[in-house]
Amino acid sequence: MYRNARKASGFSLIELMVVVAIMGILAAIALPSYNDHQRKTRRAAGAACATAIAQQLERHYTAAGQLTYNTATPAVNVLTSICDPETLTFYSFPAPTVGAKTFTVSASPTGKQAGDSCGTLSINQAGTKSPSTAGCW
Repeated sequence: MYRNARKASGFSLIELMVVVAIMGILAAIALPSYNDHQRKTRRAAGAACATAIAQQLERHYTAAGQLTYNTATPAVNVLTSICDPETLTFYSFPAPTVGAKTFTVSASPTGKQAGDSCGTLSINQAGTKSPSTAGCW
């Protein structure tokens, strides 16, 4: 044994490189999952807002007493005021398509949500939701 030899302490470069590589692999697995979770959460918020707008149209329809959507249609800015402001950054809500006895509310993805696989969400007076793909609504 050498009396003047120092005792090694700390981490070697190889050990640090292994830790960094493991962290990189974990990040590569976790990041896509996190982004997908965010996309699903934004989609759920957009769907909830479209449903709230449809419910508001139904309230106006029955409160008007005339039982027609043409006279029961409030302004779009009033409708979108019931939505979370953050939802409005990821979805746009064009004016509902309104007939005498029908309506369709649409939520179009914008910004980071534009690449969403479900695309534009819509709901009509009968409660029919489009697209009907599992997980979109």
